[in-house]
Amino acid sequence: MKLEDFDFELPTELIALRPQKPRTSAKLLVANEKSINDYFVNDLVRLLRPGDRLVLNNTKVIPARLLGTRTRKIDLTNVAEAKINVNLIERKASDTWIALVKPLRKLNLGESLDFGSGLKAQLIDKQNGTAKFLFNKKGQELEESLSVVGSMPLPPYIANKRPVDVRDDVDYQTTWAEEAGSVAAPTASLHFDNKLLLELEEIGVLITFVTLHVGAGTFLPVKVDKISEHRMHPEIGYISEAAALEINETKSQGNRVIPVGTTALRLIESAASEYGIISDWSGETDIFIYPGFQFKITDGLVTNFHLPKSTLLMLVSALMGSDCIRKIYAHAIQKKYRFFSYGDASLLLKKL
Repeated sequence: MKLEDFDFELPTELIALRPQKPRTSAKLLVANEKSINDYFVNDLVRLLRPGDRLVLNNTKVIPARLLGTRTRKIDLTNVAEAKINVNLIERKASDTWIALVKPLRKLNLGESLDFGSGLKAQLIDKQNGTAKFLFNKKGQELEESLSVVGSMPLPPYIANKRPVDVRDDVDYQTTWAEEAGSVAAPTASLHFDNKLLLELEEIGVLITFVTLHVGAGTFLPVKVDKISEHRMHPEIGYISEAAALEINETKSQGNRVIPVGTTALRLIESAASEYGIISDWSGETDIFIYPGFQFKITDGLVTNFHLPKSTLLMLVSALMGSDCIRKIYAHAIQKKYRFFSYGDASLLLKKL
């Protein structure tokens, strides 16, 4: 299977730069192997069934975009300063992060960056175009400093077209975000608000929370022509014993388990046994889901519309079949659905 098999032409005007307001007013494409229909996200209260279980990712996006100042002594009386852009992409310890840096060539090993408000970081390693930083703060103290000096890490296809602003602090965060650690939002969940969750629970839809901290893999392109040779960036996730029991109970009763977002899907499929049973789980996952993958837990998926040649497009192709996804995306383009992180949503049903 080749990378070009997952390419398509997308009109640039369909790339959403802002989300719909309110969140639930976004369009919702609903598809199974037999039909494609058009709704809105708030129609989920009549599309889902009592006993369906939505699995939500409760990760919290951190303000991972930073601007630092590097100061270098030239002689006894002069110093040279340079502004360095830093995007945190992977937490290695409570005070240590891997980051993308521009321009990385202007920063030497052992040099430090000053981000303001007392936050500093020393470059301790360079590998494969990334940098490893040791911060002078850790844990909760570091998170609090990042909230002061950092900004939301919007995807490049948004950040390259407009500046990040205070609206993104709310727009690019789920209403139930709790566990800090992501550098990208679980964007399908951005369509939900507390009112919709309450309405779903009132009709008998069940809710389970899991955690997957979304990392740089969300932004990294596939660079190999043969997709089976691609390797995913590892991400840290957690499933509690209570969450595992809830999912197992839903499956045992013959009801549908529907992750909201590819992150929640990847996590529960990572934790599933070959018999379709989940236990409490924690650790790193680099699961890569593409056509041919055998789903053990997932019966459907709420997700946005993804980039051409992306691992996320490969994932939905694995769930629904490549031919079906081509029809779905052609329909979405023809009906002018909005694409990517701030775009519209789809409900893809593997099990009716």
